[in-house]
Amino acid sequence: MRLTGDRIAHLSRLLIDRLYRDDLADFPDEGMALREAKSVFDAIVRAEDEVDTFVRQKIARLARRPPEGGREWEILYRKYFEEEMSRRKL
Repeated sequence: MRLTGDRIAHLSRLLIDRLYRDDLADFPDEGMALREAKSVFDAIVRAEDEVDTFVRQKIARLARRPPEGGREWEILYRKYFEEEMSRRKL
């Protein structure tokens, strides 16, 4: 699922509200906390986009290239994606 700006804003608000409500964090500047949460979500989305591009290129370089959308392609995509995310510690 693709995270749009609106979704990121909504998730950030939910996160900040939940942390405050569960008494896990107190925010002296709620606006700054919200901006930081949005920044973190944006960084995750950018990293996933980079990994997606990397994985697609890796699959395209295979000698026996499976057709995109096929079962083999999906399995390779998931495998390579998880490996790369793990390698990047995300």
